Amino acid sequence: MPVGMLRLFQIKLPHKEMSGLNLALTLFAILGTALISGTFFAFSTFVMPALGNRPAREAVAAMQEINIVVVRSLFIGVFLGTAAVSLAIGIIAAVKYDGLRSMVLMAGALCYVVGTFGVTIAFNVPRNNALAAVKADDARLETAWADYLKTWTRWNHVRTVFAALACVLFAAAEFSAVAGK
Repeated sequence: MPVGMLRLFQIKLPHKEMSGLNLALTLFAILGTALISGTFFAFSTFVMPALGNRPAREAVAAMQEINIVVVRSLFIGVFLGTAAVSLAIGIIAAVKYDGLRSMVLMAGALCYVVGTFGVTIAFNVPRNNALAAVKADDARLETAWADYLKTWTRWNHVRTVFAALACVLFAAAEFSAVAGK
């Protein structure tokens, strides 16, 4: 490979305080927020609408199963890991404050930790828990499903936007560092 081509793949670390660990954390956050926002986007745009087209009994059973499987899947590790990494990035950016780049990193961290993780814990998980208590022969099944579909999806839209915004902010901070701006 020509030397000029190799230079295209070199990553310059222009900031003295930007260590390999900081770079790794930010790259993990970019990937994690992209994966999470994509997953939530899928639920907002076609999973929940498709379940909304099914009879309530089927939709509730499917969503109950999804809620069981999701906490045992790789998703939960990425979701929680991204929250931990985002928090670490926000703290490091505050401690090693260097102006605009640090503000962008802190904003990305805030978006994910509060807007995605916090919204999930405060709004989506309680609705999942309430839906888990609904039995197939429950007289309130259809009402419970209609309420769940509306409110859970609304909050899912919120956390999707914040995860995507966190991804953009983390990427912007990293690309500005690589470009030396």
